[in-house]
Amino acid sequence: MDNNQSTPQWLSNFITIYQSLNTENVNDICKIYHTNVVFEDPIHKVEGLEDLLSYFHNLYQNLSFCKFTIDNYFCNDDKAAIYWTMLFKHEKLNGGDYVEVIGHTQLKGHDDKVLYHRDYLDVGAMLYEHVPVLGCAIRFIKKRASQ
Repeated sequence: MDNNQSTPQWLSNFITIYQSLNTENVNDICKIYHTNVVFEDPIHKVEGLEDLLSYFHNLYQNLSFCKFTIDNYFCNDDKAAIYWTMLFKHEKLNGGDYVEVIGHTQLKGHDDKVLYHRDYLDVGAMLYEHVPVLGCAIRFIKKRASQ
């Protein structure tokens, strides 16, 4: 990550926690998210820290490995854009092998915590393309659409 801008503490904390987040330390998200956090990804919307913690526990209990690498970020006061790569393993996806997903996140900070978190990523690349029959169909559709 090559970013020379001044980084607010809430964003620095977010980057540090996410790059060390794994199946053993999911509770660390409580250090970076506001009590009234709103978290959205292409599949879910979660409101409140308690529900977000439950959501993360459910996600991570099915993973044997998960690692985020923050590739770059831009920040303006209480707003930030994070560009990341996620590498994970799930026994029912991609034959249990690693899956790599590239995405980005919109963040808003408040009181030195993340108040709003919105992930943007290709759900097909993360999930659907790695399910045996469905994956073949999605790859076929993508290939046809690009011709």
